Amino acid sequence: MVSLTIEGRPVTVPDGMSILEAAKTAGVLVPHYCYHPGLPVAGVCRMCLVEVEKMPKLAPACATSVMEGQVVHVHSPKALEARKGVLEFLLINHPLDCPICDQAGECELQDYTFAEGRADSRYREPKRFNPVEDFGGDVLYVQNRCILCTRCVRFMSDVADEPVLNVSERGDRAFIGKAEGHDLTNPWAGNVIDLCPVGALLSKDFLNKARAWELDRAPTVCTGCSQGCNAVVETRDNVPVRLKPRPNDAVNQYYMCEVGRQSYREFARRDRADQPLVRINGTLTEVDWEDAVTAAVGALSGKRVVVLASPNLSNEALFLLERLVAQLNGQGVFRVARGETVPLPGVADLALREERAANAAGARLLGFAEVTTVGSALRHDDALLVVGDALDGVTPSELAALSSLVFVGTTIPTAVAERAVAVLPITNTVEEEGTFTNLRGRVQRFLQGRTAPGVARPSWFVLTDLLAATGGAAEFHLPADVFAAMVSTHQAFAGLDYESLGMHGLPVLASETATAGAAI
Repeated sequence: MVSLTIEGRPVTVPDGMSILEAAKTAGVLVPHYCYHPGLPVAGVCRMCLVEVEKMPKLAPACATSVMEGQVVHVHSPKALEARKGVLEFLLINHPLDCPICDQAGECELQDYTFAEGRADSRYREPKRFNPVEDFGGDVLYVQNRCILCTRCVRFMSDVADEPVLNVSERGDRAFIGKAEGHDLTNPWAGNVIDLCPVGALLSKDFLNKARAWELDRAPTVCTGCSQGCNAVVETRDNVPVRLKPRPNDAVNQYYMCEVGRQSYREFARRDRADQPLVRINGTLTEVDWEDAVTAAVGALSGKRVVVLASPNLSNEALFLLERLVAQLNGQGVFRVARGETVPLPGVADLALREERAANAAGARLLGFAEVTTVGSALRHDDALLVVGDALDGVTPSELAALSSLVFVGTTIPTAVAERAVAVLPITNTVEEEGTFTNLRGRVQRFLQGRTAPGVARPSWFVLTDLLAATGGAAEFHLPADVFAAMVSTHQAFAGLDYESLGMHGLPVLASETATAGAAI
């Protein structure tokens, strides 16, 4: 360990740590552009210059290791003057188009110029202009705004292991170029947009949708696959418009894939079921919640019940379903969509996983059996309770022998519209609170990011009502209550609670069970 002083604050950090990272432990932000904790150090922007006593020149904090007894001044007049010069240089050709730039409000050049830059410009010549270039995939390159920090180049070379980008030309003509015949269609290429500290690399999908200050944000967990990448869901006027990665060293570091990013569209669907429905005279008709629950229980009573649960339901919902299956003496099954596994080479154990669902591991831990087809689990005259599953690919013939069908979900599949006795509308992941268990057995929380449509209720709330109506013991008022009951009855989750999970999660005791067959 090494002890030093940064801005008058004594700190003790591991030997070999950079001054920039050491300053973070002291609560001091050293301005920087090219440095990112998930990328190799380049030391090209010179924005992190600090004054170190007994050193003859200012030192780049990102590329200078701490030493015993060092005294570092981040905001000394000499360091401030140097960074002011860097900002003036960067703004020579950078357009002041903040009113139309998608990065406005999140731009580090904007922030540092406001904090430490000159109040005026000494540059009188016309600014250089270059056209916007389509980099392929979801990425636009606005060369005028580029400050050549090279974060995008290093990500594609050292993390994605696909060196598509480079610094072309030199001097004042330098720009980010693409290798001839290649573009940014890599499944992880969208991360260059997050890494760009200014508005040079933009998302075509998000372009002009919202300004940063119009967005509400909530921590969530991506439902694109079983990796369980930590994410932030951003909404404008209660409509999800973007998913961005949330750092978690144990799961996804700073990154997420394109499949995960685009999964926000599923949360923004407009064809939502938002009123409880009961079939009356052959037509699904709006009723109140009490009548819908009564009709649902009536349709399930006295029959062998098969519960088809979505592997994107929370642990809390699956736990209540497990109780409901036991109460009805039925069978609990789930299906998982599958696809190609796509690892991110530069980050160990991070990949777009084969299982395209967030909580298949949780479903297994809570006693649900995986099936490939719905029909394989059904017998003649069964009652089917579908919770969250969209019944994709299910043919009418597979449901023909059912005595009744009850649907608890967010959107109504065609097969349900034709057969359901009752429809109970529930919220999706960004409209409720709960936990998922990822393929490594890590239990992670997600929080509510928007209000539910109509009178749709959280899945755990609706399933509590169903359980109570069928005679089961269920008195839960919060998702934390359901989680506590699950922990008390399932050894695999022993010792966990919402407080200890925090927003980065903890592994379950039976993580080996959850990870079976999940290796890349």
